[in-house]
Amino acid sequence: MSNPEFPYYGLSEEHQAIREAVRDICDAKVAPFATVVDEEARYPQEAHDALLAADFHAPHVPEQYGGAGADALATVIVIEEVARACVSSSLIPAVNKLGSLPVMIGGSEELKAKYLGALARGEGGFSYCLSEPDAGSDAANQRTRAVLDRGSDGDHYILNGVKRWITNAGTSEYYTVLATTDPDERSRGISAFVVEKSDEGVSFGAPEKKLGIKGSPTREVYLDNVRIPADRLIGEEGKGFEYAMKTLDHTRITIAAQAVGVAQGALDYALGYAKERQQFGRPIADNQGLQFLLADMGMKVEAARQLTYAAAGRSERGDSDLTFFGAAAKCFASDVAMDVTTDAVQVLGGYGYTRDYPVERMMRDAKITQIYEGTNQVQRIVMARQLLAGIQSQI
Repeated sequence: MSNPEFPYYGLSEEHQAIREAVRDICDAKVAPFATVVDEEARYPQEAHDALLAADFHAPHVPEQYGGAGADALATVIVIEEVARACVSSSLIPAVNKLGSLPVMIGGSEELKAKYLGALARGEGGFSYCLSEPDAGSDAANQRTRAVLDRGSDGDHYILNGVKRWITNAGTSEYYTVLATTDPDERSRGISAFVVEKSDEGVSFGAPEKKLGIKGSPTREVYLDNVRIPADRLIGEEGKGFEYAMKTLDHTRITIAAQAVGVAQGALDYALGYAKERQQFGRPIADNQGLQFLLADMGMKVEAARQLTYAAAGRSERGDSDLTFFGAAAKCFASDVAMDVTTDAVQVLGGYGYTRDYPVERMMRDAKITQIYEGTNQVQRIVMARQLLAGIQSQI
């Protein structure tokens, strides 16, 4: 017997419409360039232009700052659909959220209006500078320093240090930079700042030569006596690490969305291939062994999607169990992405192992989702701590 008050789980019409709109754009203006972007290891300018024109380049920016005002689930759907076509391109909306979210969390109204407004208008992307040569999983081990200079021309901070593994570095105009303002306080001595690409003393290393996501430049960022106005401090001194960790609680879900998207893209291609490829006089899709493989792929993708959407709901509401769900979604979905893209290569056999077909690119692209924004080993530590603290809701 049905209960008319039961809240049936499903996407709203608005979220469905967003998916359809993004998919149409990606089919027309992103997917056709995915192979050449990977082959040439170049920035996906076509995707950038198409997403910007449709206001999907940074959909999370609130309307009051000129953005689309997309909620966390809508942003996840945008990233998922772009990743289905091209993971490198999906890093445009994903990293714009990652880089600007500390400003949204801790920044003053003036800072939000200036930089979120610029991001919404397409005046430049936003990158996130947390990792360093000696600060990866140990993110609190910051060596970049920020020293307050009370000069005759007003208060400024002088930044010195090196940031490593910075996504879209050199392409983005704006950077959230974590730096130590009090070395004796470890994580409580870390502050966050907005640095602009044009600031004197900012430079970039050569692009990393990567296994996947070759269309998204990854570089070191060098800060050599970079002098910035004190009002570019995000929030309060010593709160930077707190803002950074809160940011990751939300943005790990965008990595889960990337993982779901690339897994779905690989599954879609494998299904089409299995129905067309003939062996022993019939489509290989007729073979029960292959059907079992495809069924497992579909089951894993849908499970990852549901966990990711559940986490997105918690992100939007700011639920107390967000840390657990963000880590769980990122960890589970990225493991699924690696499994499903590898299985897609298997479905295509020898063809899957060649660059003439997209599934090998998808497999290479999927791997990074298990690594960045916290390795999956770190995610399991995070989840275990949340469980032991009793911070997990019953759905």
